[in-house]
Formats: sequence, structure tokens, C-alpha cells
Amino acid sequence: MRVAIKTLGCRQNQCESEALQEALGRDGYTPVGPDEAADLCIINTCSVTNEADADSRQMIRRAVRRNPSARVVVTGCYAQVGAEEIAAIPGVALITGNGEKTRLPELIAGLCDQAPPRIAVSDIQRSHRFAPLLPAVNATRSRALLKIQDGCSYRCTFCIVPDTRGPSRSQTIEAALRDVRTLVEAGYPEVVLTGTHLGTYGRDLPIDGSISGLVAAMLEAATPARLRLSSLDPHEVGEELIGCFDRFDNLCRHLHLPVQSGDEDVLKWMRRAHTADEFRRLVDRLAEAVPGIAIGTDVIVGFPGEGDAEFEATYSLLDRLPIAYLHVFTYSPRRGTIAASMPDQVPKGERAARSAALRALGDAKWERFRQTQVGQSLTAVVLEGRDAQTGRLQALTDNYITVRLDNAEGAIGRTVDLTIDAVAGRETFGRLICGDERKGVGRRVEEKRNRPQVA
Repeated sequence: MRVAIKTLGCRQNQCESEALQEALGRDGYTPVGPDEAADLCIINTCSVTNEADADSRQMIRRAVRRNPSARVVVTGCYAQVGAEEIAAIPGVALITGNGEKTRLPELIAGLCDQAPPRIAVSDIQRSHRFAPLLPAVNATRSRALLKIQDGCSYRCTFCIVPDTRGPSRSQTIEAALRDVRTLVEAGYPEVVLTGTHLGTYGRDLPIDGSISGLVAAMLEAATPARLRLSSLDPHEVGEELIGCFDRFDNLCRHLHLPVQSGDEDVLKWMRRAHTADEFRRLVDRLAEAVPGIAIGTDVIVGFPGEGDAEFEATYSLLDRLPIAYLHVFTYSPRRGTIAASMPDQVPKGERAARSAALRALGDAKWERFRQTQVGQSLTAVVLEGRDAQTGRLQALTDNYITVRLDNAEGAIGRTVDLTIDAVAGRETFGRLICGDERKGVGRRVEEKRNRPQVA
């Protein structure tokens, strides 16, 4: 039987979909592309916004329409909080929550022809143990995703994720190290650590753990592969983690630190755990300690109560800090969150104008950051996909720059040394370093300290 999995939303969903596809493959299913005809269609949904719910419903209806004889299974975050809404869509056979995701092969095997659909959604707030998830080994991918944490125990006022994912829970250190070794032995040159709230890793384990301690142990286990961290909240990055960049050459010089706002009052209304000043000091500290690091951030624009002064505080903070790139999100009320019923909702037009201004700032900062890397010798992983317009291969540098290459045939899935030659708008061009040019190439600490920084 042919199985197609369509994934919406975050990197964690992608990681879980890949593991599910591999598990179903072991059960005899033949994986096909998400838009191909299939006997079993699985939609792994997102619910971060009301629009994400609508996108999920649209994807479900499309799967039913395109595969009228297939069994359609819906899982993920929207399934966790909107099972009854999904059940009203004709053609759905099974709805499972996030707590049941690792049991999907078993639940699918037990399906019978029935209407209405079977709903298997447990109370995710009762989930206090990390559900084991064998890492997917996909020969077509250059980088592996490894989930080590799930859930979030914080309650930011704009966010529904604690309701869709449950409380924070961590994989054991022993299991995480085993999984990273499995991926390295499979030949992956890069492993990306993922989780709902990665920085809270280890707080729920019987023996106190931390993301910095796990990262240090993993970097030793992962050699020669490199390790990349997904998003971390600013207050979760301490000196121990910063020190890992100095100690290990295989930790990617890239951190994504969601600030969400640069105004102290807005951060309080959001119930964020950091202040704007703490974020400023952290970014400056990282730029000093880790030359060449790409620091990215998320910003929510138009949060209730944000006026011109609050927006200007955010713009000013991000403008003057050595941030490499911005992910700008225009605030939209998410039903079920505290912020949705807050007073002083910002008019749609103002939200759009402010978002456009920050996106323009983000584009300029990203170009400036890449310009600082022109002429630099960097390590990179050659990706499996080619540029759609030119057919060129692309490589991802350790500091998160996608570089188009002319001379990389045969290098897919390999770690290479390259030089960035030029930046043109959103595109970055480079070439592999060959022969004598390789002498001295590397990421030794003394070399890292001499690299230029973005202003």
C-alpha cells in the first residue's frame, strides 16, 4: 500500500513525519510524495494560528478529494485541539492527538471501514514522559532532524502550543546520545536538535540535565558530524553553552533566539521570561565570543497594546544589535489564548505597515551579514536540492548561509570547505576550496576570533 504524508507547521512536525514514514515503511507501506495518489493519506497538522487551522482543514479536504478511496488520517496539533471540527469533514477515517502520534502505525493497522471517524485524542496535559521516537534515516536528505524534547510548560499569552503539545518533557541523555550516534553512523554530516521548547531540556529528568550539558556530550559523540541547535529562548543561553562554541569546532555558529518584542511593557504583556535589556546583553556577548555567528530572532508585530512608542523600541533594538536575520510575524488573535481577548487590539493596517518596516530591516541586515562573509573560508554541507532557477547545487554554511555553487557535483551530503565570492540581493554565490587553498582552512578558535562581524 502507498502512503503519503503531508506536513504543516514546524520543524518538530517535520521530524515526527519523517519518523512516522520510516515506521510505516517497516510495516510494508511504500512512501510516496505528499501530493501523489495513495492508499493511506496522513495529514500532520499545525494549529499555531487560526489561519493554520484553516490551512489544515483545506489540506484535509484536498486529500479526501484527490484520494476518494484512500483512508485519510489526521494527526498533529490541530487534531489535538480541534478533533470534533475535523470529524465533521466527510472522508476522514482516523483522528489522533499528539499523544498518540507514536502509536499511529498500530492505530492505522486496527482501522476498519467505519463512519463516523475514530477519534483517539488523550488529555495531553497528562503526558509527563517523552515518547520514544526512532530517528529517521533518509538517504535523500543531507541533514538529520533529532527530536530530544516535547511540550512547553510556559504560558505566553499569545500562544496555544502548551494546549497542543502538553508540558515539557525530555528524552533521556543516554537515549539522545544513542540516537545522535545512530545518525552519525548513517553518514549524516549535520544533526539538527529539535523540540517544542528546546531550552527546557532536562528539567523534568530524575537526574538534573540541561541543554548545555547535553550539547557538550553530543558534540563529543557526534564527531565528525556537526550539530545545529533549533530555537532557544534568550534566558536559556548561559555561559556554559556559549563556551561550547569555543570548545568544539562542530557546533554550528548559529542561534535562533525569539525576542518577540523589544519593548519591556509588551514583553510583560506577552509573559515572556526575558527582558529587552537581557536580550541586548546576550546578543552582544555572543557576537563578541563567537565571531561570524548568525543570530536570528522572531518578532511579533502589532501585539495588543503596542503603540508607536513600543514599536519604535522594538525597531531601534533590532536595528542596532548584530542580528543576522529576522522572522517577522504579524500578530493575529488565536482563539483560546489570553491575548485574543486583551483590550487595545492594534488595527490591521497598522500591523501590516509595521510588519513591512521590520521585514525591510530584516532584509537589509541579512544582506549586510552575508556581505561580511565574502572572501571567508567556511565549512558547509552540500544540500540535496538544487536551485529551481539555475539548477546549481547549494550548500548550507555552519553560520546558516545558503550558498549557490558551480563546482560541487558529486558532493551532495558531504561537508566541504567553500569561499563566498559574492552576494546579490537574496542570493549568495561561492565555490569549493580545492588543492592548496585548503591549507589552514578550518574553524580553529584563533581563526574564529579574527572574523568580521555584522554591525
